[in-house]
Amino acid sequence: MMSCEARGNPAPAYSWFINGTEVDIEAVYRYSLIDGNLIITNASETADYGRYQCKAENSYGTVLSRDALLQFTYLGSFSGRTRGGVSVREGQGVVLMCTPPPHSPEIIYTWVFNEFPSFVAEDSRRFISQVTGNLYVSKVQPSDVGSYICLVKNTVTNARVLSPPTPLTLRTDGTMGEYEPKIEVHFPQSVLAARGVTVSLECFALGNPVPTITWRKMNGNIPKKARLRKSQAVLEIPNVQLEDTGTYECKAENPRGGTAFKGHIQIYTFPQWISTINDSQLDSGDQLHWECKATGIPRPTYRWLRNGELITPQSRVEVVNGELIIQKVQQADSGMYQCVAENKYGAIYCSAELKILASPPVFSLNPVRLIATLGKDVLLECKPRASPKPRVTWRRGDRRIHPSRRIMLLRNNTLRIINSSRSDEGDYVCRAENQFGSAEMTAMLRVKEAMRVELSPCKVEVTVGESVVLSCKVSHDPSLEVAFQWLLNQQPLNFQQEGGHFEYIQRQSSTVDLMIRSILLQHAGKYSCRAQTSADTLFAEAEVLVRGPPGPPGVVIVEEITDTTATLSWSGGVDNHSPISSYNLQARSPFSLGWQTLRTDPEPVTGDMESAMAVDLNPWVDYEFRVVASNAIGTGDPSAPSRRVRTKEAVPSVAPANVSGGNGRRHELVTSWEPVSEEFQNGKGFGYIVAFRANGTRGWKEKMVTSADSTTYKYRDETFPPLTPFEVKVGVYNNKGDGPFSGVVTVYSAEGEPRDAPSEVKASSISSKEIKVTWRQINPGPGRPRGYEVSYRKDSEQEESGKKKKTAGNETSMVLTGLEGNSVYVITVRGFNSIGQGPASTANTAKTKKDPPVQPPANLMWIQEGTNVSLNWEPVKSKDNESDVIGYKVLLSQEGRVHHQVMRTITPSAVLSLPEGGTYIIEVRAVSEGGEGATSSQVRVLTSSGVRAKSGQCSVHSLLPWGLPWTTAMLLSVPLVPSASW
Repeated sequence: MMSCEARGNPAPAYSWFINGTEVDIEAVYRYSLIDGNLIITNASETADYGRYQCKAENSYGTVLSRDALLQFTYLGSFSGRTRGGVSVREGQGVVLMCTPPPHSPEIIYTWVFNEFPSFVAEDSRRFISQVTGNLYVSKVQPSDVGSYICLVKNTVTNARVLSPPTPLTLRTDGTMGEYEPKIEVHFPQSVLAARGVTVSLECFALGNPVPTITWRKMNGNIPKKARLRKSQAVLEIPNVQLEDTGTYECKAENPRGGTAFKGHIQIYTFPQWISTINDSQLDSGDQLHWECKATGIPRPTYRWLRNGELITPQSRVEVVNGELIIQKVQQADSGMYQCVAENKYGAIYCSAELKILASPPVFSLNPVRLIATLGKDVLLECKPRASPKPRVTWRRGDRRIHPSRRIMLLRNNTLRIINSSRSDEGDYVCRAENQFGSAEMTAMLRVKEAMRVELSPCKVEVTVGESVVLSCKVSHDPSLEVAFQWLLNQQPLNFQQEGGHFEYIQRQSSTVDLMIRSILLQHAGKYSCRAQTSADTLFAEAEVLVRGPPGPPGVVIVEEITDTTATLSWSGGVDNHSPISSYNLQARSPFSLGWQTLRTDPEPVTGDMESAMAVDLNPWVDYEFRVVASNAIGTGDPSAPSRRVRTKEAVPSVAPANVSGGNGRRHELVTSWEPVSEEFQNGKGFGYIVAFRANGTRGWKEKMVTSADSTTYKYRDETFPPLTPFEVKVGVYNNKGDGPFSGVVTVYSAEGEPRDAPSEVKASSISSKEIKVTWRQINPGPGRPRGYEVSYRKDSEQEESGKKKKTAGNETSMVLTGLEGNSVYVITVRGFNSIGQGPASTANTAKTKKDPPVQPPANLMWIQEGTNVSLNWEPVKSKDNESDVIGYKVLLSQEGRVHHQVMRTITPSAVLSLPEGGTYIIEVRAVSEGGEGATSSQVRVLTSSGVRAKSGQCSVHSLLPWGLPWTTAMLLSVPLVPSASW
């Protein structure tokens, strides 16, 4: 199916041409036409191959489509004849011919080695040309011996066919020696390519050793988008453009020599439109001038068609390249025109319709009523629609109007009456006629008194925030209505978008006011009152000046900079109708919180000055400056900031603050201070000078600290006794010199580690896992401790394997936990501080108690009577390595709650009284000196029904203070709450 669609009214009719001959749809049964689409049944190459073109036509004209080439795809079979074998020496190059069958369009070549699907792999030694289809082997090896089959694939149908095999064998009369490269595959000397396609250049050489392929572009660089493929045998340039045109060289080299081939790429482009033609309507007798332009390589030529037929030059018709000129067009020239731009690579079409107009005169408005102002000019227009242009005459009543000093007939047929008067009132008739007919239009003229407009006040000055009223009064002919409009600087006022500042007030039909409330600077300007009637339009203007704070000063320039001053200059801004009284200089630095007001010289800076010096700046700081102007109304907006400048360097002037010290290691004097901000360092090479001397001595010892961020200095001297008082001061310096010192403070040298060991160290066992250690605090003095460290180990272990535990402060007791039961531990205590540790105390020993029984209470039995439960169990017997049982702990909890109640007994029985309504869980543990033993199985009791629930095994942890008397007790019926003691 060949598609064709055209727009037109009436709907166009279609016909088709093949190779310039019209297709006879009726005579050939294989052809049918549906909505402009040509359908070919059982299409064949012999009957239907060629170029097709569609023609569309209706009563207004004919156009042709671009042509389209119909091709057929096919792939024949290889010849069935057996191919002869190829025999070469080892090291020799060889070419195996494919000789493809007839085909269309392009095909893809591959080679099969011995049997399908074992394909030949391409590398620097083997190459398959996609132009010739041949297989090239630059240097044959014994592994190449075998049978080779050429396989081709149609790119459209994907059909494949195989050639007969070509045997390759090695000759036995020796091997081939080394030889220089010989290029067997190369691209043409002239390559033509369409812009935008991918260009592939092939280059492959035979040689021994295997040659190396390189590429270059003569007089230029290979495009960056280019790719090298197949071991550099193919140079591929995608999306080729005009700048890729040029000569390209491929070079094949091996140790025996080299050879090269050059070819030129020439890019062509299809025609593309620069300008086209558009539909035109002309009066009969006018001139038609159409021009179309297109680009392309080669440069396109042009043809012109009218209704599908070629236009040739005639007496009225000129055809010059892309221009068509027709003099004095006639009705017969109407139709569809096409400009065709073409080169040898393609053609493009653009179309336009030409209509020749022919109609009698017609007036769209008739009659026309006009109202003129007394004493002003009047224009009476006569604009009929007609083709060709009509001849126009004017008359008043029965008398034809002839031009005079007061009445003029303009070139566009408009009648102009100068300085109109009452006598000019009446009916004026315009008559238009051409060869197709005539028509008349009546203009009814009335002359009215002139309108006058008065706007007051005509000039007014107000201050920002005040209000003003402008009044516009009009005198006019009472028979006419007047409309008003307010404008500011020739732009209409939009009362809804002005934030309520403007109000339109109409006091009478001929008087309106404009109220401006809380006036702003931007409301200054020329206000216009526009009054309009059907006869006239007049404007009256008033100027409103708004006094306000000054505008921003002009560009600020830093004229001179020192370490603490900056000389600034600026240009004055607008004063907004109030003289500038003073200027304020401001600065901003990386250390300031926004803009800060500066001290100046002179001070103050008066409004007539445009230069001043800023003083008291900090040295070696980056500043930006700006200027703010003030007048009697207020302070205005600041200027734009100046460029950033840095003040000169100077000796530091600020000493460090909060000098103190102390602590440190033995024999150290530690001095600390707050660093000086970068804002006050005043230059490069900033640092600190730490000066100190022992109390009572005269000479100062000074040390330099070169880091500006330092906050401490440590001086070590083995002769320093602990807590020796020193006088200390800290100064500053930079590359410009030394600055001031801070005040002198007293700082003590480090106190040293504790000197004495703790005394009265005692250790006693609490349980099988815990030992409590107590001691007496070390006497205060130099080397006072900041805490204590307890070291402990089993007496059977080496000292290195012991553990250590520190107090949080100066506590004098500690409980060691996580110990092993029935074990002797060796314990020492020593003090420590920031300097180090003191000596250890005399070693003490303590033995942990035996572990509690592992066996839980067993054979729990109980009797429930209502809410009373009698509970007993078998006594727990301790083993030799376990602590003796000294009683039992009974735990009671309500199901679903975490807290439980506890009772203790020295006998294996207990009586419990439970609250009504609920499920309760009862557990029992044995208690020994070594701690609590394992928990019994759970007993679940329902107090509402007295039915026993099933028991399970779980672990509940709870601790009670030791040392309470063990007695038989009854748990009373009370709410279940956590209990720590009885």
